[in-house]
Amino acid sequence: MVKRARTLAALAAELGVSRTTVSNAYNHPDQLSPELRRRILQAAGERGYPGPDPMARSLRTRRVGSLGVLLTEHLTYAFEDAASVDFLAGLAQASEGTETALTLIPAGPSEKDASALVGRAAVDGIVVYSVAEGDPHLAAAQARGVPLVVCDQPKGLDLPFVGIDDREAIRPAARALLDAGHTRIGILSIRLHRARHDGPADVETADLHVQRDRVRGACEEFSAAGVTGVPVITRHINDHATCLSAAEELLTTHPELTAVLCTTDSMALGVLDYARRRGIAVPGDLSVTGFDGIRTALLRGLSTVIQPNQDKGRVAGRMLQELIDAHLADDTDAAPTTAPRVILGTTFHSGSTVSRPRDPRTP
Repeated sequence: MVKRARTLAALAAELGVSRTTVSNAYNHPDQLSPELRRRILQAAGERGYPGPDPMARSLRTRRVGSLGVLLTEHLTYAFEDAASVDFLAGLAQASEGTETALTLIPAGPSEKDASALVGRAAVDGIVVYSVAEGDPHLAAAQARGVPLVVCDQPKGLDLPFVGIDDREAIRPAARALLDAGHTRIGILSIRLHRARHDGPADVETADLHVQRDRVRGACEEFSAAGVTGVPVITRHINDHATCLSAAEELLTTHPELTAVLCTTDSMALGVLDYARRRGIAVPGDLSVTGFDGIRTALLRGLSTVIQPNQDKGRVAGRMLQELIDAHLADDTDAAPTTAPRVILGTTFHSGSTVSRPRDPRTP
């Protein structure tokens, strides 16, 4: 039976090489001859040695090798919401070739034990993805003392930030409805408040910046055109079932509407599916706009605002990597004197879900 050298020191002693040489076989292969590295790895495999302890390595380098991503939803949401999937894909692309992993930290709707949840995550830095201002998970992330980048929200804090101008970005969608001649318009929005609220919403009391800014930007365009009293319906959870129910609530309580502006593509897809089930023609009977530019929405011809979700992830990931490098190097010259801030551009995709409202005299 082959003796099992289960530690780096034991393997080094058995092969008659230094511990640094064994470590280099895994971490710095360019410093060894191919034959010596092959001999070390073969011996390690035969003896059941798994390689240097990553925890011990992190203590020496002060680097865990993982970026934390603080999410506002349950973990499953990160894999179900198309915009979130695109954002995470961008983060992953920013990490390629860096030997850095991603650690997802789901804040979720519950605020219980926020400090413990965030505090025990082994990460070198944290991307805060669309977390409300005043959320205890954000406070816990800041208390960690590791580099931190905010994406989307909260806005206005003196923290590194990556996002878009949501208030301006939605205006082309609102103008598309106005230019088509619509005056009876409703709005569907996802979560506007930290506390759960489903139904008619007062945007002036909203404390979630992204959706609030989108609704405000749209309403400002409508008001400038003389369209006031626009009903707003919100849902706390952004899945297909709740988007369908939001569409039903808006269109049954306001049957006079000829257009619906949505602050996410998921909401708009809910309207399209509800309209199809009820025999409502889009855009003949009802015009619809969305926001995000997810693949499914574009394939279905939705008129929508396209935001660069993958670019958000890439830029946030690279910004965080730079901040981590400066932090670990204790390089005060490399550290930015003011928090970096990147605002990405958006475009409006005209699609095929907006047309002139049908003349009420036309059958």
